[in-house]
Amino acid sequence: MLTRKQHELLVFIDHHLRTTGFSPSFEEMKAALNLRSKSGIHRLISALEERGFLSRRHHRARALEVTRLPEGVDAALLPDVEEELEAPGNFAPNVIQGDFSGRLPGVRAAASAGAVQLPMYGRIAAGLPIEALRDTGAHIEVPVAMLGSGEHYALEVAGDSMVDAGIQDGDTVIIRRTEQADTGQIIVAMVDDTEVTLKRLRRRGQSVALEPANVTHKAQIYPADRVKVQGRLVGLLRKY
Repeated sequence: MLTRKQHELLVFIDHHLRTTGFSPSFEEMKAALNLRSKSGIHRLISALEERGFLSRRHHRARALEVTRLPEGVDAALLPDVEEELEAPGNFAPNVIQGDFSGRLPGVRAAASAGAVQLPMYGRIAAGLPIEALRDTGAHIEVPVAMLGSGEHYALEVAGDSMVDAGIQDGDTVIIRRTEQADTGQIIVAMVDDTEVTLKRLRRRGQSVALEPANVTHKAQIYPADRVKVQGRLVGLLRKY
């Protein structure tokens, strides 16, 4: 038995997944349910997980999956996108449909044909690891020519440890989501499931070295099982 808010959130998430291909941000869910804080959304999602209606892919941003709907709710009978957008007072996620959305999972098509909007997940350390801001609801417009296949996201760089690789404090890096990377590639690495950092990957037997590109910084060496690849650098944006 679900509460009214749990039911509303589940149906909203399911509809958003079916119409956009990716789960809504916490800000979008908060607005859809007319709640004042994201903490209420966290509680609702946890309750839906416990009841077996939702699942989360941990260490992935905005990765919710509807495992089942309440009895009496048929996904095929839920309102179409066009009908919902026309209904007065209903929440309408800021999604522009376009050809890019099918080819690039997890991105929203921008108004211009040569660009897409990627989710902007916050600041990542290019010095000592810091916790990533996973769900800001922000997006950034990126030229589609910078992207290949797969899912991408953007992060703002904090720190100077990658300056010799041309990555400066305040730059925006474009990351292709992947759990695999080769030695020598610049990656987003998660350490101990809690902290993330942008570094060059070096594999050394049963250890992993996260190398800076700045002679004033030292490489960080960890047992391989403490480091998880979260994505690989594919592009960079800079404002002057």
